[in-house]
Amino acid sequence: MGFKIEEVSPKFERVSLHSHIRGLGIRDGKVQFASDGFVGQVEAREAAYYVTKLIKDGRFGGKGVLLVGPPGTGKTALAIGIARELGFDTPFVHLSAAEIFSLEVKKTEFLTRALRRGVGVRIRELRKVYEGVVRKIDYKFGRHPYNPYAQIPVAATVTLRTKQEEKTLRVPQEIAQQLADSNVETGDVIWIDEETGRVFVQGKTEEEGAEVYDVNVRKKIEVPSGPVYKDKEITRYFTCHDLDVLNARQQGLLSMLMFGTAGEEKEIPLEVRKSVDEFIMKTVNEGKGELIPGVIFIDDAHMLDIETWAFLTRAMESELSPIMILATNRGFTKIRGTDIESPHGIPLDMLDRLIIIRTRFYNEQEIKEIIKIRAREEKVDLSEDALEELTKVGLEHSLRYATQLLSPSLIRAKEMGRNKVEKEDVEYIKKLFVSTKESVEYVKELEKYFLR
Repeated sequence: MGFKIEEVSPKFERVSLHSHIRGLGIRDGKVQFASDGFVGQVEAREAAYYVTKLIKDGRFGGKGVLLVGPPGTGKTALAIGIARELGFDTPFVHLSAAEIFSLEVKKTEFLTRALRRGVGVRIRELRKVYEGVVRKIDYKFGRHPYNPYAQIPVAATVTLRTKQEEKTLRVPQEIAQQLADSNVETGDVIWIDEETGRVFVQGKTEEEGAEVYDVNVRKKIEVPSGPVYKDKEITRYFTCHDLDVLNARQQGLLSMLMFGTAGEEKEIPLEVRKSVDEFIMKTVNEGKGELIPGVIFIDDAHMLDIETWAFLTRAMESELSPIMILATNRGFTKIRGTDIESPHGIPLDMLDRLIIIRTRFYNEQEIKEIIKIRAREEKVDLSEDALEELTKVGLEHSLRYATQLLSPSLIRAKEMGRNKVEKEDVEYIKKLFVSTKESVEYVKELEKYFLR
């Protein structure tokens, strides 16, 4: 009797506002009208493209980017697009200016952590390892020290094979336990670090005698080449903040004072971060690692106060600093914490360090294309009439309001026994959920009945 395997769709699927952004939509140096999830904003995307080129060439130090434009014109999408263009493993830290004013940690500590999460370090090192395909594995069992009725692996004999040779190894309890916990079996490709004894399972190969399944959890890889015992280059990825925390936890008593018995993080001492910086610079200078400057994106930048601006100005000049991208939808406004008015609420000395990119309102063709992309992302099947109605809504009210009507319209269509959203569904939902413009008109109409 065989087992019946059914494909089950996930119970919960979340679609974020910018999950469709894959890059800046530029091919051979030319901006495409619609590509990588982007539509329109050709001028802004081309400017962002030049920023990514400068960053990749290492010629963007001491500067930042300011995205300026009305609400709903794609400033956040542009920041995400820049991060995607810089590379898949580029750190991207997204903050709202309001998050910085936390009561649990000082502003400077919060900002420092955010900045250091925005810088990645890829460290390469040569390790002595045993690597190969598992041809045979035998465990030697003994009594559990706390349970006389249970047995645990106390040693193991494992045979590893590469394309060139085969070796049989006797390993102690620490390694045997890892092999058992990882369910290592014939056909698995593993390597064992000689110094630490750590076992890493790389994947599975269809070796003779190995178990073959229709569905595999482990990826299929080829049989390794070379000797079983070899020098292997290992690449590990950390952010500067990861290394700060690891270094702080190794400080013994200092670690207890900083993190507490419950693991609650306190302020990380300057000495810890300084030693991490020295380690990173030494590793990079010796050619054993490389820095990956990431992106820290601060939305609603006009909400930052004068102290924060002073801190960011200094941080921007640091060697270990991510690319700062700020966004605002304000014109002239007061710098928070002062009575001084400035463009976008940003001090002039900081504005001088920023490359400013403006975003514009979308036209009818762009709004239509964006709604089609969001409909595909949210799995909403729109009729042509419904698409035209939503485009009209986007023009008269806002693009965000139009896209917000997509999912409720689909629910209404399904309740009416249809899988495709029609114009009447959009019109019905539009009556239930009003736009900002309609809400303001409603308040003005009944102003005398509202509390002041």
